[in-house]
Amino acid sequence: MPNTAEPASQIKNRLHDFVDSFSCLLEQQAAEALIIEKGSVLLRCLLAEDDWLPESQARPDPARYQQFLLHADPAGRFSVVSFVWGPGQKTPIHNHTVWGLIGMLRGAELSQGYRRADNGAMQRDGDVVRLEPGQVEAVSPSIGDIHQVSNAYADRVSISIHVYGANIGEVQRAVFYEDGSSKPFISGYTQPN
Repeated sequence: MPNTAEPASQIKNRLHDFVDSFSCLLEQQAAEALIIEKGSVLLRCLLAEDDWLPESQARPDPARYQQFLLHADPAGRFSVVSFVWGPGQKTPIHNHTVWGLIGMLRGAELSQGYRRADNGAMQRDGDVVRLEPGQVEAVSPSIGDIHQVSNAYADRVSISIHVYGANIGEVQRAVFYEDGSSKPFISGYTQPN
């Protein structure tokens, strides 16, 4: 809900300021671990105020989760996406192939990591992680890149903000099945109404 004590232009600029700060971080050509560490701080600052996400990029769909592009870096270094989860919605088991930061804006989501077992099948890796508003989790091929994500609530919408080390809607990734087989996919983006 917008804070009426602040001018609309300042509220609108929160995402713009985040993008500028993240661009400056990437210009330092830091190692991935530092990008994840400092980028997580920047994302937590963006999540601290829930008044900047346009309504058109916060709408759920009853059939499937929505992935709205908020920003694509012109140089292809990163993208910012809002994920809008309808009640009970979840992803298949999937990977990203690039580093990513997942931050909770509204509601909550559950993330279950997976890894390939010795027999090639997919098996759960670690405990389920629950993200609440303001919390950030990282994924990457170097720290764990395969997971399944779901809305923690069966009766309300949840929204998370994701930052990836590429234009994630154009990256070829994979969906994994329990038996270890996979299917390539490119997610694209939901078009706001």
